[in-house]
Amino acid sequence: MLAVKRLLSIMKTLRDPQRGCPWDRQQTFASIAPYTLEETYEVLDAIERADYQALRDELGDLLFQVVFYARIAEEEGEFNFDDICNGISDKMERRHPHIFADAKADEAGQVLHNWEQIKISERAEKAQHSALDDIPYTLPALMRAQKIQKRCSHVGFDWKTLGPVLDKVHEEFDEVMFEARQVVVDQQKLEEEMGDLLFASVNLSRHLGVRAEMALQKANKKFEARFRQVEAIIRSQGKIMPDASLEEMEAAWQQVKNAEKIRQS
Repeated sequence: MLAVKRLLSIMKTLRDPQRGCPWDRQQTFASIAPYTLEETYEVLDAIERADYQALRDELGDLLFQVVFYARIAEEEGEFNFDDICNGISDKMERRHPHIFADAKADEAGQVLHNWEQIKISERAEKAQHSALDDIPYTLPALMRAQKIQKRCSHVGFDWKTLGPVLDKVHEEFDEVMFEARQVVVDQQKLEEEMGDLLFASVNLSRHLGVRAEMALQKANKKFEARFRQVEAIIRSQGKIMPDASLEEMEAAWQQVKNAEKIRQS
């Protein structure tokens, strides 16, 4: 607790109207929100790299964001850091009745079922009657799509087997290609069908137990690493990418992939 008190004291000093930091004093909830998102992604990056020294530092940066919000809220008479801690503590106890009350849950699946039922009750108390209420619009699109689908699944609006899910992906792909092959392409309609295809692909990912957002992040990382190696190969041939033919770049790409297979074998 001493460490937390020290951090709260530092934040209070930084926001002090007379002797605080000019930059920190002028910040608002809205102005520091982008930094919160940035720090969250830096935490995820440290986890992905299994760099635990960096993870410690990034978690500190993320905690500082929470302390920053708490200080602004306290100054405005809304809530303080203790209120945040007590609020999440109450929620965790409420959502774990098999630990802190007399409910039973011997398996992880039952825990998740109970968790969702409690969340449904909480939304009802807040007059949030749709299963989709309180899903943030600011989530990354893939993550939000998967959360929407998960909520729908919890109320029974979901396919039980993989076949129809895969059929839907093929159906949406065909609709994209139909629009793309029109003599005069309706870009708005094409965008709509492309969105449906992405949404169906996220649903397939969910049914396969894969987080679509993380899967695409890893695909981005893999492609970037391969592309950088392709650039290096082309440079070793005395060329730059714009001057290389597509065939030369494809040959370099296959060289990179084959080298990966050898390393993994």
